[in-house]
Amino acid sequence: MAHQFYFNPYILDNLPAPARGFDVVQDISEPRLRMYITSHGIKTFFVRKRVHGKDKRILIGKYPATDIEEARSAVPHILENAAKKPPIRRKKITFYNFLQLYLKNKVRRSEDSYLKLVRTINRHLKDLFDIKICDITPANIKTTIQNINGAAIAGRVQELLQSIFNYAIETGYVKNNPVATLAKVPQQRRIRPLNKSGLQRLVHAIESVTDPILRAAFFMLIYGFAPRSKIFSMAWTDLDFNHDLWGDRPLTDRAILLLQDLPQDGQWVFPGRGGIHLSDPRTTWHRVATAAGIPDLTMDDVHKFLMRRVIWASDREDFRSNLNTLLDDLLYIDTSI
Repeated sequence: MAHQFYFNPYILDNLPAPARGFDVVQDISEPRLRMYITSHGIKTFFVRKRVHGKDKRILIGKYPATDIEEARSAVPHILENAAKKPPIRRKKITFYNFLQLYLKNKVRRSEDSYLKLVRTINRHLKDLFDIKICDITPANIKTTIQNINGAAIAGRVQELLQSIFNYAIETGYVKNNPVATLAKVPQQRRIRPLNKSGLQRLVHAIESVTDPILRAAFFMLIYGFAPRSKIFSMAWTDLDFNHDLWGDRPLTDRAILLLQDLPQDGQWVFPGRGGIHLSDPRTTWHRVATAAGIPDLTMDDVHKFLMRRVIWASDREDFRSNLNTLLDDLLYIDTSI
């Protein structure tokens, strides 16, 4: 263990040299500051720091060429720099090639979500593909963002670029993030218009739809707890009525009763024209939403309204019970009032 005392010139000038090897002394004023004294009388200031799991001793300078106050003031800066990862400098790479690294190493999404991201990149960032990523400037980014129609999409692309360049800094391909200096794209957040009474009016309006396939599909938007695209592309082979399952999703009681009443005479639960599944019946939906007094309501609004109220559970049966309870609560109309 090092001998501890207040470092001052008188004591350090008169420290005896060990007979062999070296001794270590420690400063009381700055406990992180220490000194080696070798058998030849050489005195050297140093600090200790555990860096990446290894004990590291960093020399500051020899005494008296480095005075005591200079050594003390150097300690915080040396320890701070020792903890930093050494900068990585890599060969120049095009933005497109770096995107492949980013998608491989940083993106963790479902297959559908991943493909959607790739389509967004190919559509909106193609003008940057052939530029070296280290040569991309804030002006390049600004032009790319301004060429995107729609503030919501532009904002998401800007956030994506921010993430891409942060990873580029982390991996040593660029020094600065050109997106960081740009103002965020102003957003006009859409207020989703659905509430409990609106959902009940929507159910009443759906009941008046004459086409049985469309009527069932619209009800499944409520009973199925899934996005529109998933509901409309349901296949009979994905349904297991013995275990109340749709793939790995639990089916609510209302969904089971609805689906079992439909004719099972094709591949799709909700068939559309041309042998494919139902895609986007927006005209009929607009009539339904207008009849419910919510003309701005989209089909995805229904899914988001429901999912914000779901109580999750790890057990499948408990989760299914929670979904049934939620529907019962939302669709119950108190006639006593």
